Amino acid sequence: MTSSSSLPGQLAEYAELERRLADPAMHADQAAAREVARRYAELTQVVSAARELDTVRGDLAAARELAREDGSFAAEAEALSGRVAELEGKLRELLLPKDPNDAKDVIVEIKAGEGGEESALFAGDLLRMYLRYAERQGWKAEVLDAVESSLGGYKDVSIAIKARASGVWRRLKYEGGVHRVQRVPATESQGRIHTSAAGVLVMPEAAEVEVAIDDNDLRIDVFRSSGPGGQSVNTTDSAVRITHLPTGIAVACQNERSQLQNKEQAMRILRARLLTAAQEQAMRAQSDARRSQVRTVDRSERVRTYNFPQNRISDHRVGYTAYNLDQLLDGDLDGVIDALTRADTEALLAGVQR
Repeated sequence: MTSSSSLPGQLAEYAELERRLADPAMHADQAAAREVARRYAELTQVVSAARELDTVRGDLAAARELAREDGSFAAEAEALSGRVAELEGKLRELLLPKDPNDAKDVIVEIKAGEGGEESALFAGDLLRMYLRYAERQGWKAEVLDAVESSLGGYKDVSIAIKARASGVWRRLKYEGGVHRVQRVPATESQGRIHTSAAGVLVMPEAAEVEVAIDDNDLRIDVFRSSGPGGQSVNTTDSAVRITHLPTGIAVACQNERSQLQNKEQAMRILRARLLTAAQEQAMRAQSDARRSQVRTVDRSERVRTYNFPQNRISDHRVGYTAYNLDQLLDGDLDGVIDALTRADTEALLAGVQR
């Protein structure tokens, strides 16, 4: 069975969406209209590729017919045959099952792990890398909460990244896992190379309607926020910790000055964590074959290594290696993300064609 079996259904869905978008009543509900427009744009790629494939197949049949009478058309037929194969491959990819979160914005959490202050400094490097990548993509990035270390790194930091059009999850979903760094730390006086790690967790941001949270299931604690080394930076109890009692998931936020703002930020992170937990549970029930993000910050459980002496970046999941670490840390992530996307697509194609 191939993915082409879903083409008639998608063509019919496209026609129905086109009809709905032409109905003025559709636009009375802006949220529904946006969702229909998003799906229509997604299916437009499929429809365009299918129509072009039909046209080129027709041209190929005509060229082959002419080539039987006049050999000068043989080269044209050969070129059209290659174009047909190219379009068939493109259409197969477009018809692959879509990740339902691809159009979503994300919340990224970065946590220092083994390595003490050096790990916290590396977490700061990763934060700047993602902020620069968001800037390059024209996305909006917002720091939701941050716990700084005494040397200017981050013990824990959460950021929200939003896009005006294309989804952020589609590009950043592969970043989750343990990131390992090899370099001479700023705290090293003997010039020895150390290895440390930081953990990255990427979650699709959940809308309130996607995750129902009963207020009775929440325990909300307030406390005084603190800076590096425990130094008090706020004289009021503005920091908030929210615990979701049924799951035990707890989120603390202290970045904002008001208790209300910290509560709102904590709820955003909590919704994202609950949505991620629910989706992972559903995926485990369906299949154990899908890749999951690494939740521990152990040097042996790494997905990527950043080697400063060699200016080398290595992603261990797909065997990707490049010697442009300086550029990558400045936000040039497309190379490694493209490699991971290709590997995921090839795995999906292999599964569909079995």
